[in-house]
Amino acid sequence: MAKNSLNITYLWQDRKRHLGLPISFTKYALSEDRIFLETGLLNVKYEEINLYRVKDLTLKISFGQKIFGVGSIIVHSADETNAHLEIRNVKNPKEVKELLHTSVEKARASANIRVGEYLSGNDVCDDC
Repeated sequence: MAKNSLNITYLWQDRKRHLGLPISFTKYALSEDRIFLETGLLNVKYEEINLYRVKDLTLKISFGQKIFGVGSIIVHSADETNAHLEIRNVKNPKEVKELLHTSVEKARASANIRVGEYLSGNDVCDDC
């Protein structure tokens, strides 16, 4: 676990990788309650998603990604500004996805939120 200047404790951090190397200006981080995305060098954009708003996680590992030991995780959320966040080309994608899943469940439990409370009317309620 690492802390930043804002005293946010990160459970995981990585950069988007090219050919398996972290030579990118896209950074990802996970805290106990949020996923963070930072992109850019001179013009920097910061985004975050509250974990309790995450609906589903998808793991994609293409043949090329498999060769370089990376993969991508798609976070489907109820967030209006970033409904689908793709965490691209990160090391140990299966472990990261499981860490995300565990963190999402903990965030939901601590906020006393059931899945059916934030899904739209067309989605299935898990308590129904």
